[in-house]
Amino acid sequence: PGSCLSLCLCSEAAKTVKCVNRNLTAVPPDLPSYVRNLFITGNRLARLPAGAFAAQRLPDLSALNLSGNHLQAVEPRALAALPALRQLDLSGNPLLSLSPQAFGEGGSPLEELALRGSLQDQGVLLSLAAMLQSGALHNLSRLELADNGLLLLPAGMFTALPALRQLDLSNNSLVGLRNVSFQGLGQLQTLNLSDNSLGVLRNSTLAQFRGLPSLRHISLGRNAWVCDCAIEDMVAWLKESDQVEGKEALTCLYPEKMLGKALLKISSSDLNCSMPVNLPSQLQTSYVFLGIVLALIGAIFLLVLYLNRKGIKKWMHNIRDACRDHMEGYHYRYEINADPRLTNLSSNSDV
Repeated sequence: PGSCLSLCLCSEAAKTVKCVNRNLTAVPPDLPSYVRNLFITGNRLARLPAGAFAAQRLPDLSALNLSGNHLQAVEPRALAALPALRQLDLSGNPLLSLSPQAFGEGGSPLEELALRGSLQDQGVLLSLAAMLQSGALHNLSRLELADNGLLLLPAGMFTALPALRQLDLSNNSLVGLRNVSFQGLGQLQTLNLSDNSLGVLRNSTLAQFRGLPSLRHISLGRNAWVCDCAIEDMVAWLKESDQVEGKEALTCLYPEKMLGKALLKISSSDLNCSMPVNLPSQLQTSYVFLGIVLALIGAIFLLVLYLNRKGIKKWMHNIRDACRDHMEGYHYRYEINADPRLTNLSSNSDV
């Protein structure tokens, strides 16, 4: 690669370098040390190797945009030599490998991370979860994971992000949040869950939302809400909470009779839920019924035995006689084998 001026647009006054759509296959080697905002986008950087910026001496680089570069691998320590990095955008890259040690052993001061459309591979999602759980990005305040087709999130993925304020999970395929823990996110202010496949929010999730003191903006639009008895608690939460933006526009998708009905206008009569059954009493009733059935089967069995008592008695006598004859035969042969005289007599008789 040539100099910065031949490959990129470099502005010392703006502290910015833009290397856009230059078909670069590696990070330019002579980036100016004054750069604070670096855009390397629309190129062909298949991999970001260890020490990709180590020789650059970029002490002031705070914003790095690597989106749309066909990146497949971010290797260990690839971003370790950027002590001032606060913003990183890896969106639009078909990542197949993302090392949990990409920022080195000591972690990073990173505050904003964008991975829009870059987590199509399940292994990369698990690597990201390992990175977040390790505490390497404990200063992270904004995390963007939209447009990734995510069905489920790894358990405990966000537990080591105490400074997180904005979490974007929009435009995925999330079907539930049962294994997702928001506990410990005391600074979380904005949560975007729109454009997913959520059918209901369970009581455990609602309780977590209630317990986040700073959470004031939750987006739930364009989800596949299933308006049956399971959604009753969520409807009650929506009516009492001021956390959900645009909650008046949330509507049912299933079942067909509830299609298009606003969640805030749902009543218990619409759901036609029967009175809840106490589980212990239900189990007790089942055990009683099972006991009655077993007792009836036992009575029928005893009745059959009684009606066939003569035949059974004759059958038992026949078995006893057969066993006795068999044992007498064994006893006779044993006496012959034990007495040599009887053995010789038996042999002579055979001759």
